[in-house]
Amino acid sequence: MTSIKQLATQGALWTIAGYGASQILRFSGNLILTRLLFPELFGLMGIVNIFIVGLHLFSDVGIGVNIIQNKRGDDPDFYNTAWTIQVIRGFGLWLTCLVIAFPVSQVYNQTSLVWLIPVVGLTTVFSGFNSTSLYSLERHMNLRKQVMFEMGSGMLGFISMLIWAFLSPTIWALVAGGLIASITKMLWSHHLLPGIKNRFLWDEKIVREIFSVGWWVFMSTGLMFIAEQTDRLMLGAMFPLGLFGIYQIALTLSDVPRQIVQALAGKVIFPAMTKVIDRPKDIVIKKFLDSRRLLLVPISLMISFLVGFGDIFMQVLYDERYSMEAWMLPILALGLWPRMLANTSEPYLFSIGKFQYTAYGNTLRLLSTVVGILIGFHYFQVLGAISAVALNDIFYYLAVTSGLFKEGLNSLPQDIIFTVILLAVILAMLAIRDSLGLGLPI
Repeated sequence: MTSIKQLATQGALWTIAGYGASQILRFSGNLILTRLLFPELFGLMGIVNIFIVGLHLFSDVGIGVNIIQNKRGDDPDFYNTAWTIQVIRGFGLWLTCLVIAFPVSQVYNQTSLVWLIPVVGLTTVFSGFNSTSLYSLERHMNLRKQVMFEMGSGMLGFISMLIWAFLSPTIWALVAGGLIASITKMLWSHHLLPGIKNRFLWDEKIVREIFSVGWWVFMSTGLMFIAEQTDRLMLGAMFPLGLFGIYQIALTLSDVPRQIVQALAGKVIFPAMTKVIDRPKDIVIKKFLDSRRLLLVPISLMISFLVGFGDIFMQVLYDERYSMEAWMLPILALGLWPRMLANTSEPYLFSIGKFQYTAYGNTLRLLSTVVGILIGFHYFQVLGAISAVALNDIFYYLAVTSGLFKEGLNSLPQDIIFTVILLAVILAMLAIRDSLGLGLPI
């Protein structure tokens, strides 16, 4: 337990450091790009990414989860069969991009989507050839090497994007950066662990084993995409393209806490839990809740800051074209809290192979998003639609929490305590704003 704790601690530190460095690079690059490019280009690229990300999630059969969780994860026959499935999937995704490009361009009345989606979709082919070393590093919580890999490839992509935007401020700058980063990842990944040499292999027994776990992963991630992207799909059609681009930026800023939690949950907590899940249940649960408490403290402070001062933060970072709708950020950040409570708990469910609860949660979240946006926009226009997006994570939280309770882990007392702390800190920040004459963030 001590050695696993040390690995988890080191992995958490590397994950946070890597995420922090990548975000600094990302935001600094984004600030420069917003001064070189118009909001409409970000809105257009946002529509493209909705479908590319959606195809990835809709076809996720749990390759990474299987390699991390399965006892045969280090067996060459196992990870090479998984790699073969991954390559086939990559080509299938790109062919799907070719099929959907024209219909999507008609729905959004943007003829450029006819070629944008297939070109950006080439990243699905490149990522299909990524080495399974990436999952092996997570399996053994060797995150230092993985963080350096992600930072290096991301930096090259962003530098390419900035240079292109400076020389030619068109949509091609955003497209080229993503393609270069994806190609770099593909080539570099095969040199991360010299002992792993991927080759094509098809073992029927292993395929069945992968898909037995992958079925619930497929359902969960597919529903997650629909639930998480429905707001973009609907608002991309309801809002003017420039306003939708601003919404994308506000959503990205508000999403920082969730990305940190997902990185820690997927790369540290989940692999650590798979190594100790066979220990006595009461000890595992106590250790898990203790670790979760340490994670909730900084996350609650981050969300409090975004709610209290997020609009000012956005106004300082971006010019008036982007900051005029800065009130979106505090609303979206506050609505993120139920998701944070769920995301910090669900690694326990994943470690025991219970993926169905997140699938149920995403189904409820999807329904609430669709109904909420339609009603909210009808009665309160933009404010109503944004508020509906902020409220949809409540239903996801209820599904995950009920699943935890059924599986013997009661996180509700801890959730209540930290929710009270969150609200108290937010009220304190609002009082500070008022004393400074800054008014309310909304």
